[in-house]
Amino acid sequence: MEQLLDAAVIGGGPAGLNAALVLGRARKNVIVIDEGLPRNRVTHESHGFLTRDGIKPDEFRRIAVEQIGAYPSVRFASDIAVETTGTDGDFRIMTKRGDDYRAKKLLFAVGKKDRLPEIDGLTDVYGKSAFVCPYCDGWELRDRPLAVIAKGERAFHFAKTILGWSDRIALCTDGPDELTDGQREELRVRGIPLFDAPIRRIVSEHGMVSRVELEDGASVSCTGIFFAPTLLPGSDLPRSLGCELTPTGSVAVTDALGKSSVPGVYVAGDIATELNQLIQAAAMGAMAGAGINAELLAEAWEARGRAMSS
Repeated sequence: MEQLLDAAVIGGGPAGLNAALVLGRARKNVIVIDEGLPRNRVTHESHGFLTRDGIKPDEFRRIAVEQIGAYPSVRFASDIAVETTGTDGDFRIMTKRGDDYRAKKLLFAVGKKDRLPEIDGLTDVYGKSAFVCPYCDGWELRDRPLAVIAKGERAFHFAKTILGWSDRIALCTDGPDELTDGQREELRVRGIPLFDAPIRRIVSEHGMVSRVELEDGASVSCTGIFFAPTLLPGSDLPRSLGCELTPTGSVAVTDALGKSSVPGVYVAGDIATELNQLIQAAAMGAMAGAGINAELLAEAWEARGRAMSS
């Protein structure tokens, strides 16, 4: 088993990487464990991150790892954490490859995963002409005819939001719309077509959508899609360690620095918020790194005091 590290960061997305950067600059010994399969890997470009707008996700990660490499106390393991045990001050992390790591503090930056609706043809267009976040990809689909695939409150919110990028939208709910009468009337008044028949398939060529075909024979022409996936935790490890979860499956935090309900365990990024933005995840990682460092420094201060007074 390895030496006791200051911190183990599980997840190497923007949250985990920014935490590692902060901790590396604070001269803390850190291991970053990441499998290299980010949520945004199907996306050609990442947006909304100042100085990096339009960067390819793998290029963003390459630059981040290169810059963190300037700090020798941080190392990386291309692996998957499969089990975490222990308590504050001595956590143990076991990986798929059979390696063990010990760390005083844990940071889960494991993100979330998109579970796509089971619609024929959706995987062919996902990340090419079908997306989940208008703030990330709305600019590229501006003024185009768009299909919005969602239902209920999420569909209504989507419709109101996407109007900021295009007023040529149609709402496809893939079955009963789960809207209120008032919401249907608001959509009607604003000229937003509502289709509640099940979706038969999405027609595309080389990943570019041309129409959504419905089971009742209707066809919705479009050159872009926004849809609402089901979000799942990127890992069950926080739950297995006892971290409190929110009703939406995020890990609950107890302060602005990302402390979880379990002493010594921090969370950052998509796993700890519904605001799933690249720059938000990076900021949360930076704060969690600072929080972990502050906790380690406080413990070292107390230990030094005890040693000097004995």
